[in-house]
Amino acid sequence: MGALLIGPPEIYPASAAATATDDAFVVDLPVSDSKKLTVDDDKPPMGLPEKRSFLDVLVSNLKKTRVDNTPPMGLTENLKKTTTGNTRQMGLTENLRKTRIHSTRQMGLTENLSPTFLSTGNPCLDFFFHVVPDTPPESVTHRLKLAWDQDPLKALKLVCNLRGVRGTGKSDKEGFYTAALWLHDHHPKTLAANVAVFAEFGYFKDLLEILFRVLEGADARKLAKEMGEKWKSWNSAKEQWEQVKKELAQNKKGVETTAGRWRRNRMPPYNFERRKYLKRQLIQSRENLEILQTQTREEKRIERAKRVVERFNEDPHFKFLHEQVSDLFAQQLRSDMEMLKSGNLNKISLASKWCPSLGSSFDRITLLCETVAKKVFPREEYAEEYEGVEEAHYAYRVRDRLRKEVLVPLRRALQLPEVYIGANDWGSLPYERVASVAMKTLLKKFFKHDEERFRAYLDRVKTGEAKIAAGALLPHEIIAALDDYDSYGDEDEDEDKASIAAEVAELQWKRMVDDLGKKGKLNNCLAVCDVSGSMSGVPMEVSVALGVLVSELSEEPWKGKLITFSANPQLQRVQGESLKSKTEFVRRMKWGMNTDFQKVFDVILQVAVKGKLKAEEMIKRLFVFSDMEFDQASLNPWETDYQTIVRKYTEKGYGECVPEIVFWNLRDSRATPVPANQPGVALVSGYSKNLMTIFLEEGGIMDPEAVMEAAISGKEYQKLVVVD
Repeated sequence: MGALLIGPPEIYPASAAATATDDAFVVDLPVSDSKKLTVDDDKPPMGLPEKRSFLDVLVSNLKKTRVDNTPPMGLTENLKKTTTGNTRQMGLTENLRKTRIHSTRQMGLTENLSPTFLSTGNPCLDFFFHVVPDTPPESVTHRLKLAWDQDPLKALKLVCNLRGVRGTGKSDKEGFYTAALWLHDHHPKTLAANVAVFAEFGYFKDLLEILFRVLEGADARKLAKEMGEKWKSWNSAKEQWEQVKKELAQNKKGVETTAGRWRRNRMPPYNFERRKYLKRQLIQSRENLEILQTQTREEKRIERAKRVVERFNEDPHFKFLHEQVSDLFAQQLRSDMEMLKSGNLNKISLASKWCPSLGSSFDRITLLCETVAKKVFPREEYAEEYEGVEEAHYAYRVRDRLRKEVLVPLRRALQLPEVYIGANDWGSLPYERVASVAMKTLLKKFFKHDEERFRAYLDRVKTGEAKIAAGALLPHEIIAALDDYDSYGDEDEDEDKASIAAEVAELQWKRMVDDLGKKGKLNNCLAVCDVSGSMSGVPMEVSVALGVLVSELSEEPWKGKLITFSANPQLQRVQGESLKSKTEFVRRMKWGMNTDFQKVFDVILQVAVKGKLKAEEMIKRLFVFSDMEFDQASLNPWETDYQTIVRKYTEKGYGECVPEIVFWNLRDSRATPVPANQPGVALVSGYSKNLMTIFLEEGGIMDPEAVMEAAISGKEYQKLVVVD
């Protein structure tokens, strides 16, 4: 991190301690420590600390730092050592005391001590910009409450924007489920009244997942995963113990065992201590699973069924939600059967795919199959068949009838891969019907059971004779698949299998770029990819993926170029022919452990001045894929990074060419680069490429609020209603 410079406009510090860029006044902390330097960590998230002066904020944060490895020293003690040089210069202490906040929006510091807004001033925009896939559930619900208090309908649209998969939103499934549970707790009628629209933004399975979490709790999936790990531990310990007993028995018969080979090679054998350890591990695993062994599977099924019935009868909000979901499935299945009979197969929905089959996991928990079956074959409509039949027998007959006469024929008509896989009919599987996510997860099975036909299918995709799905995959998921192909077969075959797996990723990437390209081009646009230390993990992978995507969608002279920025950002052309080589090149580009956002624009201005670029040749729009944690680079504590950019462009004679900037947030952070009404700027977030379509069209005034409104202006959003 560079020198820490603070002070009001047009005021220059008098002492060397305040102006030096060497060891005199340097705060040099590793990223892991600098992350702790946030404002009011003990306050609620989302930029809602108590109101404090900027001086107090600086003092409270800088007291946590160590200067030159000396004991912590307060800001005032440091500043008292400054001396006055001439009449224009004043001590920093006096300057900071005169600093006043003229904006109603809260100001603070980024994790790297750069001045920033803590809010846009618009709760709905804060939700739109700050909620990303790694945002904690409590932060999601807190921001949602603030947004709902401001504008309920707009907040509801933003909730659906979280889920939007097919070009309608951010594909943030977990964030959407968290928001949906909040709606059920606080506005249950609104949630239930919009289930049909929710299915359009995602898919029918989302409705089952919401019912599941309402019944089992918000952490149900997490707890189920933990329980699965316990089962795995139990099985592992049991297998090891059985192996020890087997080898001991073989040893008595004179058969050389692992223990024997160890003795021969002078390695530690399976001894008495080893057996005691495994036995203790087995006992511990049994203790961990005591709760599972107290009930049989049938007892658990009955208990769950009772719980659903009780909740249905006693909780009117749950009953309303359950009825709305079952109504939607029943109505859609009846409509689909009419389409099937008339031969309009293209109009059949995926309701039959996601409708719970009898005895499936969702059916055992929600009992939805029976409710749907009764509405597809109601007593009053089929009076002759079910007249005088007891309720239990009627329920049994319609459940079986739903399976035989509705679900099976519709699933066959849809040519669902699950139908062919379940029947072990690999030779008939239509690969063009495989969804993008399923293509990734089932790839190993295709190799194992139908390699020849699958290779032929990929060849047809290359020549344009066939298509491959890519719509539901996120860009970084496609790139991750380039390396996600271990254990496909024997060691001699691994290289060949890996090349095919990489080829699938390449084809899906090409399909995604082509689909976006048909909607428009990015003229004079450039991607700025943050690959600094604070972006480690998934955010960095997303930054690389979206950066490469923008470079491929851009037109000359900026096509194939991007900037990675940290301490010393550089403008480079992405090298490589394949997707794998391109992403590896971006990852290898020089980067450090902090982010100096101002230097990005310094580089662009240097290129412009040196090349004497005309106004029409200048970059019109910058996509900044980052976590918004920029370094301090301003002499004015209230001058945000963007305001500094405008000033620099004006000083170089490009005041009319300041590019529009799309701040694309990729990590849970409180930093907000600009307020809601800042012209020429957009604030978006998330891992999906869908929001990029907003910027493919030219013209119009761009500011954060206008871009948010554009993102939730589709026809699907107009169907949403607020009831309570």
